[in-house]
Amino acid sequence: MPHSQTSAHRDSLSGVRLARGASPWLLPTVATAALSLLRARKSKRAAAIAVPTTALAAGMLWFFRDPEREIAQGRVISPADGVVQSIMPWKDGRTRVAIFMSPLNVHVNRAPLAGTVTSVEHIPGGFVPAFNKESENNERVVWHFDTELGDIEMVQIAGAVARRIVPYIPQGTKVEQGDRIGLIRFGSRVDIYLPEGVEVAVEVGQTTTAGVTRIDRD
Repeated sequence: MPHSQTSAHRDSLSGVRLARGASPWLLPTVATAALSLLRARKSKRAAAIAVPTTALAAGMLWFFRDPEREIAQGRVISPADGVVQSIMPWKDGRTRVAIFMSPLNVHVNRAPLAGTVTSVEHIPGGFVPAFNKESENNERVVWHFDTELGDIEMVQIAGAVARRIVPYIPQGTKVEQGDRIGLIRFGSRVDIYLPEGVEVAVEVGQTTTAGVTRIDRD
């Protein structure tokens, strides 16, 4: 599947490239800001309201931006913009790389490898802050990809603010590396599990860019 195929499906507003699934949050906010700006010339009260509503609308546009990316070369690339929160060996030999996404990061997640989506499972849970260890029990969506490296697991985890994870594609979809696969509204955390024998190329505290930062090492 070409990268352009998935990137073509997105919301738009005034020429700004927005993440698919942003409209339910953006449209009411932008409409309120526009209305308050129109009334601001006739009313001091409306002018006072226009300042915070316009700032909120601008913030929403920034939060839901969906920039194009030049997809990097490498076996495994980052599925998320953010900071590497932890790198943990797993009991089955895999290594979990957890990436913390702040509200200022791009919220769209991308496929770490080319392959076929073998499962997309939504698991209900809590909404504690993503930097808290208990966030592993938060509401989440667990992805499995059949790839040249075998089964790759990726988990989108909701946080205290992010209350909605929006998968873009269903089970059975074939994806290219770097394709957009889903959205976590207002940030949170994304975990990727590297197979046994795959060496991690990033370190804790490192900034990652979805579709650009390589996670593994040759």
